[in-house]
Amino acid sequence: MSTMLALTFDRSREDWASSTGLVKEVIPAPTLDEAQDPGDAERVLIKVKYAGFCGSDRGIWWRKAFGDMILGSLDEEGRDKRVVGHELLGEIIAVGSKVTEGFGLKVGDVVSTESHIVCGVCYQCQVGDLHVCAKDKIIGISMDGCFAERLKLPAKSLWPTDLEKIRPEVAAVQEPFGNAVHACQATDLNGKTVAILGCGTIGLFAILVARGMGAKQIIGVEVNPHHADLARRLGCDVVLTPNPASPLKPYASDPLLRAKIRELTNGVGVDVAMEMAGFNDSFNNALRVVRRGGHVVAFGVKNGDAVIEDIHRLVMDGIHIHGIVGRQIFGTWEITKRLLEDRSNGIQDRIWEVILNSGQGTMVDIRDWERTSFEKVISEHPKALIRFAGS
Repeated sequence: MSTMLALTFDRSREDWASSTGLVKEVIPAPTLDEAQDPGDAERVLIKVKYAGFCGSDRGIWWRKAFGDMILGSLDEEGRDKRVVGHELLGEIIAVGSKVTEGFGLKVGDVVSTESHIVCGVCYQCQVGDLHVCAKDKIIGISMDGCFAERLKLPAKSLWPTDLEKIRPEVAAVQEPFGNAVHACQATDLNGKTVAILGCGTIGLFAILVARGMGAKQIIGVEVNPHHADLARRLGCDVVLTPNPASPLKPYASDPLLRAKIRELTNGVGVDVAMEMAGFNDSFNNALRVVRRGGHVVAFGVKNGDAVIEDIHRLVMDGIHIHGIVGRQIFGTWEITKRLLEDRSNGIQDRIWEVILNSGQGTMVDIRDWERTSFEKVISEHPKALIRFAGS
């Protein structure tokens, strides 16, 4: 039996509620066996080159998100172990019998992947809203993921990638970059003023995308000094630090932040406020800083309830709210490809040099991976990459 290195959560080894982190271990590698599973005819085996560690993975690491989905899917499968990770670049090393004719893919092709594996038959899929499929599975959460040397995926989810046009480390983060593209697609940004509330990985990507889509003024809102500095380096015209909400009203917006942004926009407010942090006070800040008739893009997510501070203003000012999840399949990927392959816009270079810090301190080889040191990496950098032998 072939084996591989992987990073896993195993409920027989650790309790979800009282543990953190992932464990590196040797586990059986996936195989294609159409006799046992006819569905393998439309699947491929991938040798992983690079895998990105994102905000969702942080949620799993600290047990703050996706526990119900991981545990529920393991119940359905009758298993205890989940290989985590959903952002990847890899090379196809084996294909099912229907893959080449049906999907145009072959051994040796370099691919990334859409992380939401859709059913194709629910109402949403039938009307073209595949990104909100009612029965989707998410790689690394409700099925085994890419923090491993080998991975089996359906061919329909794969995205061929030209490494002559996109460097491999950047190609590995096409999926989260696509989140920012989708968020910026919610409304026309050309010539608009945009506030990005929360400059984590997706917020930083959104700065690049918004500028690439013609935003005339970008205001960042960020509490982390390092992330604020990255936002400035990526092109924010100004980065503001919000005041923390009162413990008595943790949902409350910051009136000083609103006043400053009004000052920066001639008393009007921004055309578009992109809430990327997922905190209740940040969402209310977005509602407060957007102009009458403006747009709030809600991408940040946390579990639980939230309080809308002024529902009257939301309605009477005609504020448009857009909930954004994932990427449009595959429309967002097409735009992502164009933005990354166009070297004249500088986006690819700034992702590598600024967000990924040219690989300095942000890239860890799976053979050298150790929990404590990796936790330090993900605590100090908004984005990290795991390099596999396939690279």
